[in-house]
Amino acid sequence: MKYTNNITEFILLGLSQNMKIKHVCFLLFLFCYIAIWMGNLLIMVSITCSQLNDQPMYFFLNYLALSDLCYTSTVTPKLVTDLLAESSTISYTACMVQLFAMHFFGGIEICVLTVMAYDRYVAICRPLHYTVIMSRPRRYAMVSACYAGAFLHSFVQGLLTINLPFCGPNEIDHYFCDVYPLLTLACTDTYRVGILVVANAGMMGLVIFVVVMLSYILILYTIKAYPTESRYKALSTCSSHITVVVLGFVPVLFIYIRPATTFPEDKVFAVFYTIIAPMFNPLIYTLRNADMKNALRKVWCQKLFFIARQSI
Repeated sequence: MKYTNNITEFILLGLSQNMKIKHVCFLLFLFCYIAIWMGNLLIMVSITCSQLNDQPMYFFLNYLALSDLCYTSTVTPKLVTDLLAESSTISYTACMVQLFAMHFFGGIEICVLTVMAYDRYVAICRPLHYTVIMSRPRRYAMVSACYAGAFLHSFVQGLLTINLPFCGPNEIDHYFCDVYPLLTLACTDTYRVGILVVANAGMMGLVIFVVVMLSYILILYTIKAYPTESRYKALSTCSSHITVVVLGFVPVLFIYIRPATTFPEDKVFAVFYTIIAPMFNPLIYTLRNADMKNALRKVWCQKLFFIARQSI
């Protein structure tokens, strides 16, 4: 039996229907969103206005900060405004656009994290070839590949979803449009589509996570022969990246690696990879990184000094 799509908008049930909880969440997520913008802009300006942009690690960190900003901006602004409303709706078109944009920018972030892991592997395990392998043209080629891979991933996700018929009900038990909650609303058998979604999103996340972890296993194996001081220095350059990878990947894998089913806990895990991880990324990379702290002091102290001289 063939169904037609007669849904023009969806109702987002959000995180809670309790107004007191919604008001608390509004203040919390508004603070988080402001912190995300301030932290990531701080990183981007500091890297761009210093010599760190010439170093591959910080070159990729710049793109990670940009993808963080774009990624969280596909979800958080609407979530924050919806928390003040009694009910939340989103048009069918806006829902599909949000789904595509979220997977696109999320895919870029995951791919950039993978490239950053490869960068650390080359720097520690193949230091003599580092400048050749991580030359500027190759860095731009890697970033272009990240964008192309993310576009392909999000295009497939969107294509699988946009062809589904929705004929009621139209309540999405989530705070944004994602594939699994939409599959539960489709008025057709979604078993095959669910398998394709797992193959596209879940397996992609799992394979990339395994590749990232393997790169760090190789790094740990290589630095066993290093002196203690050199070993500590090598590990310190990787620790921030490992923290970000675990914080971002674990919630994503929990949701997308299993069969196409939804659980109430999914919304809580989604908060981690859409809001919490992008907020902590700048803190992790600045507080635990001497080069970033020096760049922040140098760039912003110079700017404050220039402003002070201009005002005299």
